[in-house]
Amino acid sequence: MTTETEQRATPPKWRTIVSTGAGNALEWFDWNAYAVFTPFFAAQFFPTHDSTSAVLSSLAIFAVGFLMRPLGGLLFGWFGDRLGRRTAMIGSIALASGGSLLIGIAPTYESIGIGAALLLVVARLCQGLGHGGEMPAVQTYVAEMAPQGRRGIWSSLVYVSGTSGILASSALAAALTTALPPGAMSAWGWRVPFLLGGVVGLYTLVMRLRLAETQVFDRQRTAARPPLWRSFWEQRTACLRVIGLTVGSTVVFYTWVVSAPAQAISIHELDPAAALWVGAVANAVFILSLPLFGALSDRIGRRPLLLLSLVGSAVVIYPLSWLVRDQVWQFAVAMIIALLVIAPGPAIMPTVFAELFPTQMRTAGTGFPYAIATAAFGGSAPYLQTWLASGGRGDVFLGYAVVLLVISAVVAYRMPETKDITLG
Repeated sequence: MTTETEQRATPPKWRTIVSTGAGNALEWFDWNAYAVFTPFFAAQFFPTHDSTSAVLSSLAIFAVGFLMRPLGGLLFGWFGDRLGRRTAMIGSIALASGGSLLIGIAPTYESIGIGAALLLVVARLCQGLGHGGEMPAVQTYVAEMAPQGRRGIWSSLVYVSGTSGILASSALAAALTTALPPGAMSAWGWRVPFLLGGVVGLYTLVMRLRLAETQVFDRQRTAARPPLWRSFWEQRTACLRVIGLTVGSTVVFYTWVVSAPAQAISIHELDPAAALWVGAVANAVFILSLPLFGALSDRIGRRPLLLLSLVGSAVVIYPLSWLVRDQVWQFAVAMIIALLVIAPGPAIMPTVFAELFPTQMRTAGTGFPYAIATAAFGGSAPYLQTWLASGGRGDVFLGYAVVLLVISAVVAYRMPETKDITLG
């Protein structure tokens, strides 16, 4: 029989889903808004008359934000495993929202010179630290809250909510581009998503303050924990698996799910509004597919879907990239197909990571190695792709992505099946 204490410790499912998902969506909204709005604000922060150079400078700062993600994963991972998953989620959303607000109110290069770019760097570092802690905390919280045998579909919430944030920022960019007069987006329209993210972040923070801690963590709250470095050493195989699974998946995720519309605008010179609307539609299709793959993984296992995503992405990346030329329909077909092929991996990756680690270091064990791989490969992907494509060497980037996908596929093939384990 469930005790009164356990009943109070278990929040309604809707509150867990809404509070966790809303915060995760907002962090992804803030993070993606930078990539989507880069073509519009790049010239506001850098002293150049070359639009491509300005975009590359902005994308370099996009990559700089990723440098803080390993530190965020380590810091908030430690908080999550010592003080609770809820505490880590509260801290991460506060920091990331503050970074978004700073971008929204930052003066331009014309006003304060190089100081504008420095403020942009500071804001991205805050966002990187917060986002580095958000992902492992949310992944762990959702996996531990999920009923046994349904962790796959529950964990798909992480990328459903995260991609909803991406979709919201893409749709907002498309709507602003369509509604505002010429020049307004570059003058002030780009500030709207960052100001919105900062304000909504305050409400999301209040929602998370009302969340309960997971019972899985509470049962081992007082258990002895070895030093963090020793825990990483004892779980080194699991940490290496996280890195191995991430290196390929993060490159295709950031290439297609996050930065594809910006690439279509800056490299293929497609109409900005049309490219952004394509991104919104493709991400909507992606979101709808995620719970289906999550539920399927609860029936047939995690490994088959990981292999489907990783091997499938390696197979289609060349033909889909070659398809995108100067027509909007080409970009639409390529992006929708790419996202459907990628989807099985993100749908279940949160639960796969959670199932690799014991409770005492589940957040840090997931967060730190994941952030290292994402910072090294995901954060640099938009910049590297733009730089190589602008020099007529786009095929080099595609080959690089395929090699990383093959590495991830080998790791997935050699890892044990984890869907039936009990988290504890």
